[in-house]
Amino acid sequence: MKAILFHKHGGPEVLEYGDYPTPQPKPGEALVRLKAAALNRMDVFVRNGWQGLKLDLPHINGADGAGEIVSFGDDAGETGELRTGDRVVINPNLGCGECNFCQSGRDNLCKNWRLLGETVRGTYAEFVAVPVRQLYKLPKEYDPHLAAGAALVYQTAWHSMVARGGVKAGETVAIVGAGGGVNSASIQLAKHIGARVVVIGSNSKKLQQAEALGADVLIDRTKEEDWAKAVYIATGKQGADAVVDNVGTTFPLSLRALKKGGRLLTVGNSGGPRFEIDNRYIFAKHLSIIGSTMSTLADFREVMGLVVAGKLKPIHDSTYPLTDAAAAQERLWRGENFGKITLSIP
Repeated sequence: MKAILFHKHGGPEVLEYGDYPTPQPKPGEALVRLKAAALNRMDVFVRNGWQGLKLDLPHINGADGAGEIVSFGDDAGETGELRTGDRVVINPNLGCGECNFCQSGRDNLCKNWRLLGETVRGTYAEFVAVPVRQLYKLPKEYDPHLAAGAALVYQTAWHSMVARGGVKAGETVAIVGAGGGVNSASIQLAKHIGARVVVIGSNSKKLQQAEALGADVLIDRTKEEDWAKAVYIATGKQGADAVVDNVGTTFPLSLRALKKGGRLLTVGNSGGPRFEIDNRYIFAKHLSIIGSTMSTLADFREVMGLVVAGKLKPIHDSTYPLTDAAAAQERLWRGENFGKITLSIP
């Protein structure tokens, strides 16, 4: 099969378009012919590498993908809900299926948890083999690029905001950042729940796009350096019930923006993993910092059901041919996108 490979860590120049053996599905797995893959910032982190990361090189980037089933590793697939030829989207959150966490429906806490495209070869390829339980059947008419772009970010936002964060109708949610995939999903999810949404961004065009998604209040942090105060004023001097902050280095302002008893929800640290916070805000205001990664299989099925029903609408930025994966990653890394960038796989 054709795939985008890298044999060593480095910049976009290490990505190569070449041949790699087509994976063979094991018992319990399905082989998917990919039509679309979606990019995540994690792809660039993995390509660059970090201390302690051990990969079986060459590696293939890509967590998100959608396509059609071409075969199964055994007869189990055909006796279930899925058949050869079905169009599917992949849940890249790989639990082992056997540990106590997986058996109790908390597979994103799996003792042997892996993420497709991180330590397991991913979706920048013509084919990928994954456990059948990771596949969600799509309507025949549903765009595989939209499905691929929804898989990781919507389940991540859902688990963080709903399952972990308990966001409810009538609450105010402040979202730090306007253009990332999880943030655009969070705006839509918060509005779907019935919450009021405040978006803090640094780009007027992206703020306008956030408004089009339903954001009620827009704060331009290039004009409001103390945006925590702006959130305080915008909420009638109450503060937000929850802040979605996947930047990390902005935690000090996020904690200040919360009302008493508020929750800071985080699934990442795009601004850096290490920073200082003032603990007085946490104990004096009875605040909670709630972290999570991805979602459970049940969460994934629930949120994808809303996506394919049109109640949540994935935001698509642009599509590149698979051969131009390096250029696509550069657009993502420069923060030029609003919504998801996808790769078209012939």
